[in-house]
Amino acid sequence: MGVLRGYNIDIFEAEYNQVERQLLDPTSDLYQFDADFVVIFQSTHKLGEHHSMLSSEQQATLADERLNFLASACENPLLEGKKIIYFNYPEIEDTVFGSYANKVETSFSFQVRKLNYELMRLSQQYRNLFICDIAALQNKFGRDVMFAANVYTSTEMVLSLDALPYVASRVMDIVSAIRGQFKKCLILDLDNTVWGGVIGDDGLEGIQLGHGLGIGKAFTEFQMWVKKLKQRGIIICVASKNNEETAKEPFEKHPDMVLKLDDIAVFQANWETKVDNIRTIQSILNIGFDSMVFLDDNPFERNIVRENIKGITVPELPEDPAEYLEFLYSQNLFETASYSNLDKDRTKQYQVEAKRVSLSKTFTNEAEFLKSLNMVSVVSGFTKFNTPRVAQLSQRSNQFNLRTIRYTDGDIESLANDPNVVDLSFTLEDKFGDNGLIAVIIMKPMDKETLFVDTWFMSCRVLKRGMENFTLNTMVEKAKTAGYKKIIGEYLPTPKNKMVENHYVGLGFKPVDDAETAQFVLDVETYQPRECYIKPKAE
Repeated sequence: MGVLRGYNIDIFEAEYNQVERQLLDPTSDLYQFDADFVVIFQSTHKLGEHHSMLSSEQQATLADERLNFLASACENPLLEGKKIIYFNYPEIEDTVFGSYANKVETSFSFQVRKLNYELMRLSQQYRNLFICDIAALQNKFGRDVMFAANVYTSTEMVLSLDALPYVASRVMDIVSAIRGQFKKCLILDLDNTVWGGVIGDDGLEGIQLGHGLGIGKAFTEFQMWVKKLKQRGIIICVASKNNEETAKEPFEKHPDMVLKLDDIAVFQANWETKVDNIRTIQSILNIGFDSMVFLDDNPFERNIVRENIKGITVPELPEDPAEYLEFLYSQNLFETASYSNLDKDRTKQYQVEAKRVSLSKTFTNEAEFLKSLNMVSVVSGFTKFNTPRVAQLSQRSNQFNLRTIRYTDGDIESLANDPNVVDLSFTLEDKFGDNGLIAVIIMKPMDKETLFVDTWFMSCRVLKRGMENFTLNTMVEKAKTAGYKKIIGEYLPTPKNKMVENHYVGLGFKPVDDAETAQFVLDVETYQPRECYIKPKAE
């Protein structure tokens, strides 16, 4: 699974039954290996064996004992900065009490369910802890698929061969999300995808939607799922072969439509190809095609998009719309490693961006256009209020990211508490609206005279508005105030960040000739502030 996602993974695996020893022994091979990710799988079977050997009093505290063990791992200084992925526990119904087990605290079912609930709570407490939800996989596929008794008795493998690819995929979903590989946008066809029928032929009354019995129910519930994705922060767009007025009519007038026009960030309905419309959407959103998912009921359209847009995800929807949701649930398309309340505003932000693009076309002079926006920015250090957004941006930003270092909330908190670190966050607001926090700088001292730019990333939503100049002006001001004479920046190339290959040179930095990587130096003392049309705003 790692290879399929572009990773060359070096793995250390603990010996059989040695998981706890590896974690508890500070001299163990685990700590010598120094992995970025620590994946811990303690099976329900082993938990059940342990449960059966305990007294009734001890059985009542089984879940607490496991939680305390995991909490100690999360707090272990030797694992500081590591990401811990812990598997939750698929249930084994041992029928010792039957359904009455839900009333008996010492029962195995009670302890497993308590443990899985408290694991979710624990992951909220420890920002470096991520729960791999294989219990949900068993809910989807059933225990007979997840577990093969004949394999277990001869090998002690608690996951069947059929289940292994799904479990591995879930682990890599989490790793990829932490590393910044995840989906940001869902693009929808309309006819027979969002509703049943063809709006241009069947008319408003003829399309299939509704909460009653029949296929219309499947489309309505599909829309409910999409609505929840939008509320979570996924950008929802439309690419439909239709007259725009006709395509928008159900959103405006049909009583059973769950999705409304306000839920759609970019609405492309015309007679251009789906490929052209998706490219137009990408140019407005300014995100990679590999961050997009396209859903269309038509196999021909799906294949055309796959063949012409590299990187986009195009699931093979079932023929029966009643099966759409169950199929999409199994794909886990929108795994994430972070979430904040600011995500809820993302659709509005992109709708506003479309207005900015439209306005820019009325100006022949770029400077005049930028002045007309009346842009202001709040510059701040990292705080408990902006830490989730800073961490999220570090995980999401791929194109405008000079070194592509990923940080969790816990990492950002540590940086904020380091007095030697220069931590800066930038918001951007203009006459159309507030973009929120859109850029981050982290600078660390190399010596008494030099600051190194550990991190510089920015949301691509705000490109070509002079934010780079405003950010650098602020960086130099901070460096001067702290007594530094030089700033050194570094560009580490990735498959996605080529757009900033010449970033430092374009801002007046000089190449460092003897550096092993692409490094650039700026003389703080002779720096002249760069022109920009963004003004600082008090918090």
